[in-house]
Amino acid sequence: MKIPELRLADLVAKVPVIQGGMAVRISMAPLAAAVAEEGGIGLIAGSGLSVDELIAEIREARRRTKGIIGVNIMFAVREFAQLVRAAFEEKVDLLVSGAGFSRDMFTWGKETNTPVVPIVSTAKLAVMSEKLGAAAVIVEGHEAGGHLGTERFMREILPEVKASVKIPVIGAGGVIDGRDVVEVLKLGADGVQMGTRFALSEESSAAPAYKEYLLHAREEDMVIVHSPVGLPGRGIRNPFTESLEANKDVKPIRCIACLKHCEKNFCIITRLVKAQQGDMKEGLIFSGSKFHKIKEILSVHQIFENIKKEILLS
Repeated sequence: MKIPELRLADLVAKVPVIQGGMAVRISMAPLAAAVAEEGGIGLIAGSGLSVDELIAEIREARRRTKGIIGVNIMFAVREFAQLVRAAFEEKVDLLVSGAGFSRDMFTWGKETNTPVVPIVSTAKLAVMSEKLGAAAVIVEGHEAGGHLGTERFMREILPEVKASVKIPVIGAGGVIDGRDVVEVLKLGADGVQMGTRFALSEESSAAPAYKEYLLHAREEDMVIVHSPVGLPGRGIRNPFTESLEANKDVKPIRCIACLKHCEKNFCIITRLVKAQQGDMKEGLIFSGSKFHKIKEILSVHQIFENIKKEILLS
């Protein structure tokens, strides 16, 4: 198969791969810029950052590359509007958003001529997004890591979405190599989004302990937790998730009000930060379903070289 370009509004990615915006502080400027340099689309995860931190990351990514740089910001975060507007003022190339749905972001995108790409899990929501002005949709299924909006698999949903809209459709969840990319493209996707494979890259901002823990986790270590966001989340078993399973009290002593609506069963931001910093006992390690098939930590360049080779050999 020839390597297809991913065309999204006026953007053209030479390799049809979007790097997932993994919060908190996993997908930062070094990772996003490295992906953009390879011809993909790099995303900075804005959730859990302050406005000033997000601006600094965008500027650092711009310093490192002239490639395509976007941001991923969860609708569920309290400062969603402020973060999105700051990103648009910094002239990011696109906005990706999930964990809820915002009509306002499409209006803001039109005002600044910034492509807006929502993460959806149904054809109905994809059609609504297209009518509101989405430049593309990312179809995320149960295979994905982090917050999950459906129990159905992306590989089931994607053909339904593709038949319902005319805008580009990107498949996300359980994509870790070129063979997976080919599989999803053959389902009709215009591109793919990959998260966990890039979390286990040299340029990922996850702590070494995080990468080693995820790299050596077994398939049976996968767990589904109930996030304070109000959605299930896919992660890796550790002492913290075992505390959740045992119904131990892990409620936060102090609330930093990071979410618009929080069930307060634990502090999602604090736990994700702990993991990113290397605390494998008390942190929450989000991961996609195929983590166990990743056998080594590679540079972003080598990940792309492998993907391109596998596409061309398919």
